[in-house]
Amino acid sequence: MSKLEELINKLCPDGVEYKKLADICQNITTGKLNANAMTKNGKYPFFTCDAQPYKINTYAFNTEAILISGNGSQVGHINYYKGKFNAYQRTYVLSNFLYTKTKYLLHYLNGHLRNYILINSKKGSIPYITLPMLQKFTIPIPPMPVQEEIVRILDNFTELTTELTAELTARKKQYEYYRDSIFSNKNINFTNLKLSDIAYIYDGTHQTPKYTDSGINFISVENIENIYASSKYISEEDFKKYKIKPKIGDVFMTRIGSIGKCAVFTKQVDIAYYVSLALIKPNPNIVNGKYLKYVIESKFGRKELRKRTLVNAVPIKINKDDIGKIILPVPPLEEQQRIVDILDRFDKLCNDISEGLPAEIEARKKQYEYYRDKLLTFKEKTT
Repeated sequence: MSKLEELINKLCPDGVEYKKLADICQNITTGKLNANAMTKNGKYPFFTCDAQPYKINTYAFNTEAILISGNGSQVGHINYYKGKFNAYQRTYVLSNFLYTKTKYLLHYLNGHLRNYILINSKKGSIPYITLPMLQKFTIPIPPMPVQEEIVRILDNFTELTTELTAELTARKKQYEYYRDSIFSNKNINFTNLKLSDIAYIYDGTHQTPKYTDSGINFISVENIENIYASSKYISEEDFKKYKIKPKIGDVFMTRIGSIGKCAVFTKQVDIAYYVSLALIKPNPNIVNGKYLKYVIESKFGRKELRKRTLVNAVPIKINKDDIGKIILPVPPLEEQQRIVDILDRFDKLCNDISEGLPAEIEARKKQYEYYRDKLLTFKEKTT
């Protein structure tokens, strides 16, 4: 029998009490700043609705806290921080906890909160968190020795994953540096072109779709990492109403929340898409779809998008017509293909979950999730 099993049999053999987050957390608030308050070389972390914090030179909080993205494609993403930091106006800041270790609550929220948000959010819109929704979320509260042992076990899993992730982050930075250096190479014959002159740009349906149990895959901003793996469907009849359908070589780009992430359409399947995505149809005589993805995601593309992003909107967004106004460096097609071949190899090393560091990290995450779900499942104590 493990130490944890011994503690449970001794301290809570009949189950544990469940409490609402409102009763556990003495302080649930949000930040006060807009996303454009970030600075390039700030002293303090600035937590927004993106997964990773930015930087800023002022702080509003100095505490141990759990931070939850309140809307956008990363809604429900959770960060932990102890010290001085600042937060976006749609990022929830949780601190001053009763009945529970902070790390125990962190592990439980990581396992259960996002599904709770998606279930309780309005269908068809970008999911978002309301304060009452957060306050009603319930958590099992075992005795402190049980919580401490669970935290010890799960922290061991996350520590290794953190080390691997740090190594992958360093590799990605190398890749991004190399990618950006290619697009600033003076030996390559680049021509600066407006996107609307080399591609047609569309956005998805503005109407809340009527979902079905099967049919045509429906994607939105949250599916950009894998546009073929959506769990939402619409009927074939509704799909016929789409005048503009994606073809091989087209590019999907996020235009709400995390702006500028791209996915190239490589398989000719039927896919319906929401207004949070832009569909970019490149002129194949001028630009390669994969090249377009890489240059949009480079520092040049991000800078151009940022100029036209409505940072005060909630969530932040870029209008469809403004996407076409961005200026991008475009070489001849033969040179584009050479650049794509080089960057594809780097991209595979950094992002392919079937091999290398990404595969090992994915395996460790699954191992952590398995034990987290196993260890944080408690019978509710009856009175």
